[in-house]
Amino acid sequence: MNSMVAFAFLASDPVTSLMLGLAILLIAAKIGGHAAVRLGQPAVLGELVVGIVLGNLALVGVPGLAQIKHDAFVDMIARLGVIILLFEVGLESTVGEMLRVGKTALSVAALGVLAPFALGWGVGALLLPDSGPYVHAFLGATLCATSVGITARVFQDLGQSKSAEARVILGAAVIDDVLGLVILAVVTGMITRADVSGGFSAVAVLAVLAKAIVFLVGSLVLGVLLSPRIFSAASRIRARGVLLATGLSFCFLLAWAAGAVGLAPIVGAFAAGLILEDVHYRGFVARDERALGELVRPLVDFFAPVFFVLMGMRTDLRVFAEPSVLGLAAALVVAAVIGKQACALGVFQAGVDRWSVGLGMIPRGEVGLIFANIGLSLSVGGRPIMDAATFSAVVVMVLVTTLVTPPALKWSFARRAATRP
Repeated sequence: MNSMVAFAFLASDPVTSLMLGLAILLIAAKIGGHAAVRLGQPAVLGELVVGIVLGNLALVGVPGLAQIKHDAFVDMIARLGVIILLFEVGLESTVGEMLRVGKTALSVAALGVLAPFALGWGVGALLLPDSGPYVHAFLGATLCATSVGITARVFQDLGQSKSAEARVILGAAVIDDVLGLVILAVVTGMITRADVSGGFSAVAVLAVLAKAIVFLVGSLVLGVLLSPRIFSAASRIRARGVLLATGLSFCFLLAWAAGAVGLAPIVGAFAAGLILEDVHYRGFVARDERALGELVRPLVDFFAPVFFVLMGMRTDLRVFAEPSVLGLAAALVVAAVIGKQACALGVFQAGVDRWSVGLGMIPRGEVGLIFANIGLSLSVGGRPIMDAATFSAVVVMVLVTTLVTPPALKWSFARRAATRP
């Protein structure tokens, strides 16, 4: 009798369904990632594809998958994964590196944001004329970002990590992400205000823009001043995991602060990563502890795949039976590729191949998916900003831009090597 009561308790405990869901998503993510790497593609691509397969199996009635797709606890794990992922992306760069990348990287980044945003808006206005300017603006925002991780991985595979093109692209991609996050903050704030007040306000848009800039600049300045003291004090605590706990607390605090002022929490998480440098926690390293980036990596390997598989599960392939959705996906891909080729116009540095720079800025990867996922939670007047058809079209854009970049860069570097004397 007692065993039956215990079994009934476990069956009703919500953590049991979460454990099953996480087990399925993680196994699927690793299988998909392995298949993608074997094919010479980034693991994130395999995670997306396997998620699409699982999501559409759920639509045809495979038991259990629909519950995972709509489980609030799984969704929260995925959201936490995004926060930690953006924190890690920020850790890979520093404020000092951003200031040293030079005018070329800055001009490449600026063009790499403005051109895709304008083209994305144009695609929305042309193919979704009844959706309204907020949807058009959000489509433009999803095209702005460049996936730093995917581009860096391609350069490593090609042995070009130390090339001038790699330095320009990776520096520009970091600035690109910052500018993209500012645009996301402005567009999201504009949509949220419109949903509450029912109209557009130029003053409100300027207020959100000012808020985003003040938050980023203020958090970076204060963080650079305060974080060495915080980590120095933490290094005096003799306990296991203090560096990781302090780093994550710093990340979560800035993510909370960003949310508290009306910005996306990922803005704060990214800023936290940018602020923290190795020198800030040298007290920990001095006693042979691993660097913060190494400590965060296992968490990213656990949480981030849940997000990508879940994003794939939200892609409904049935919507592509409608020619209009296929047309939207194709138009977004064209706009995404052409928009980043405008980056080449910003290359002024001698000896840097413009074609390679433009091609290296193409992949949207995880950042584009994060933007699209935020769109799923936004609405104006009861109408969602990102419906199933639009979201699926954006996922196709992410997949295609991620797929074409490795062979395109390989061709570009081979072409350049062949033309050199």
